[in-house]
Amino acid sequence: MSKIAIFPGTFDPFTLGHLSLVERGLQLIDEIIVAIGVNMEKKTIFTMEQRLEMISRLFHDNPKVKVETYTGLTVDFANTIGAGFILRGIRSVADFEYEKNIANVNRIISGLETIALFTDPEYSYISSSIVRDLWTHGKSIENFVPKNLYINEYKI
Repeated sequence: MSKIAIFPGTFDPFTLGHLSLVERGLQLIDEIIVAIGVNMEKKTIFTMEQRLEMISRLFHDNPKVKVETYTGLTVDFANTIGAGFILRGIRSVADFEYEKNIANVNRIISGLETIALFTDPEYSYISSSIVRDLWTHGKSIENFVPKNLYINEYKI
């Protein structure tokens, strides 16, 4: 039985930290589905379709990574597609506390296990929020996103 994990997030935009987690996660998991979700508390700058296209193009030559969108609870989506794990990244103590609580609730309501990886130190300060802020103010984000993300094709 193959081990499938979803890596949920809004990914607005997808950063080097996200890429590192997917690459490292593939050492543990057979297939990762980057699951672009809707978070009503976040104000996104890229549409769901743009994020789907950017991330799909990034992983187009890797059959072990798929990219999908979803609405609703992450565990419901995971169960719908047959994923047995949720992949999450932890940058800080605050992330740890939040992710621990969500992982416990997810396991109780669905039986899904969470695999939490600590972010590589060189990416621990990068967040999509910071990258969005730089992008909207016309600053270069090339040091924070994968080189082939095709982000420059989109206008704000």
